[in-house]
Amino acid sequence: MKMNLRKDILFMFLVGLLGTHLADAQTKRKAGKPISADLFGIFFEDISYAADGGLYAELIQNRSFEYTPADRWGWHSFTAWEYVTKGFGYGAVNVESKSPIHPNNPHYVVLTIEEPGQEGIGLQNNGFDGIAIKKGEQYNFSVFTRLLSATPVPVSVQLRSRKGEVYGEVSFTADAKEWKKSSGVLTAQQTADSAVLVMVAKAPGSLAIDMVSLFPANTFHGRPNGLRADLGQAIADLKPRFMRFPGGCLVHGDGLENMYRWKNTIGPVEERKAQRNIWSYHQSLGLGYFEYFQFCEDIGAKPLPVVPAAVSCQNSGGTWRIGGTGQKGLPLEEMPAYINEILDLIEYANGPATSTWGAKRAAAGHPAPFHLEYLAVGNEDKQTPAFRERFKLIEAAVKQKHPEITLIGTVGPAPAGEDFEAGWAFADKNALQIVDEHYYEKPEWFLENKNRYDSYNRNKSKVYLGEYASRGNTWFNALAEAVYMTALERNGDVVRLSSYAPLLARTGHTSWNPNLIYFTGTTITRTPNYYVQHLFSNNAGDTYYPDIITLNNNKNTGVSCVKDSKSGDLIIKLVNAGETSVAAKANLAGLVARHTNAAVTVLTENVTDKNAAVTSATDKLEVDKVISYEVAPRSVALIRIPANK
Repeated sequence: MKMNLRKDILFMFLVGLLGTHLADAQTKRKAGKPISADLFGIFFEDISYAADGGLYAELIQNRSFEYTPADRWGWHSFTAWEYVTKGFGYGAVNVESKSPIHPNNPHYVVLTIEEPGQEGIGLQNNGFDGIAIKKGEQYNFSVFTRLLSATPVPVSVQLRSRKGEVYGEVSFTADAKEWKKSSGVLTAQQTADSAVLVMVAKAPGSLAIDMVSLFPANTFHGRPNGLRADLGQAIADLKPRFMRFPGGCLVHGDGLENMYRWKNTIGPVEERKAQRNIWSYHQSLGLGYFEYFQFCEDIGAKPLPVVPAAVSCQNSGGTWRIGGTGQKGLPLEEMPAYINEILDLIEYANGPATSTWGAKRAAAGHPAPFHLEYLAVGNEDKQTPAFRERFKLIEAAVKQKHPEITLIGTVGPAPAGEDFEAGWAFADKNALQIVDEHYYEKPEWFLENKNRYDSYNRNKSKVYLGEYASRGNTWFNALAEAVYMTALERNGDVVRLSSYAPLLARTGHTSWNPNLIYFTGTTITRTPNYYVQHLFSNNAGDTYYPDIITLNNNKNTGVSCVKDSKSGDLIIKLVNAGETSVAAKANLAGLVARHTNAAVTVLTENVTDKNAAVTSATDKLEVDKVISYEVAPRSVALIRIPANK
């Protein structure tokens, strides 16, 4: 009997131990793993005319006559303009720089009218591939003029077809001896995709002209000096958690003199210092830091500005052809001033309206702070002693004065190799908070490397996957990225942020492919990749549940299960990039209420309509403790289960 009693006690102990273990496992299962709530965002760079001629809503190209051959071979101050002398008028037009509006904006046109003729003489601007207008829409015109003759000069401003048909008109009189801004509203009487703006003087005289501007009244959120409404909305629809800006290679620039300096991009647009774009065109900087911060706020994205690490691009001067030897560092004696420039940026974003730079933000119309949390220093920089020395100086100063700011370092332009390894060694040695990884690879690479972050050390620097794409805009590219994105969610404890790149490209002016959104003056093309990004970012979570879903796990499949704490919804993503269907099963015991109707969204390729890259189908699914789902070939399925009530 004693032996039996001991066996009974031992059995009960083991049962209790097993029950405790199972209870602990069940509790852990219900708790899940916290992951970054900022995982999916966007990266904006002024590449492929993404800013001027793109998101920035200005319709006039070369509005301040600052184009030069340094921007692009063959360009000059009069690029995109024509001298108009119809109706037997005659006179002269010259580009001058003796008495500009501001030293940062040195060039302007002097128009001399000897005989205005029947129609007047003046200037025509052809916009970016023409000026797109819509019937009934209003357009805000403005110009700075300075009267150089004794008597005032009346000026007519018209929207016209290239054949001369008038679509809208407004007039003003140039009558001030100092620079004066005149403005008016043109209402389009026709819809056209290639209109021009014509400004003609109607009487003899002479006047200086600068900053000729035409904005749609309907900008994104109605902002002055604002953004193109349809492109802004296409980006807002992604519901990005953050936006990285203004680059990219644009930031560190093509040589030290071409580095992007944020202070040149704020204040009145006529006083901003335009410069050459590293992608071989021109930056007016009308879309500057204030507009970037404001756009982030408008779309609910955290701002993530990138500043140069006080070095230029290693490929400066075309040295990418010989291994990237063009990196130069700011002289060390200039570093204190440059570091203050970065500290001033943080004050501009977060300082009170009574601070020096917070006051400049308030003067632009935003007294409240922009709530900056992240700041990236450097972009794909070659890991040289010059880079490291300057980065450490910047990091130390920011940490000392603003420990609340999360700094992001850089580990080069590739997923492996010399710069990657050296960059991570530098990050480990200096305990960097986050490092920025970049890579553009074939879709097969993303499928084969979907477990990349599973083995990353959770106690070292976190990762921002700042630029990635699978080198194509086909549905298969999007599927490969979707498989990879499920792995980003699985590793959302180490991958804090991610953003597809590039975001925007103007058709016919692309510097890089692929891109997420292509556009013209009148159209927007959302790629298959866009729809995948949209699905994931609109259905993100902050808790990841492992071991919920079982299926045939091979390189073509990806699964994730996350919870959104704000809504309480459980979100399952199932990706099948293969050619045959895959059976998936999810054990949801303890996570959701039984007999709940879940919403199911399935993305597949649209093979019948080339203009519609993706087909989206919706359905409902009754949820029980265990659900089964057949994932169709070459598809992405999303199951969103409402919170327990």
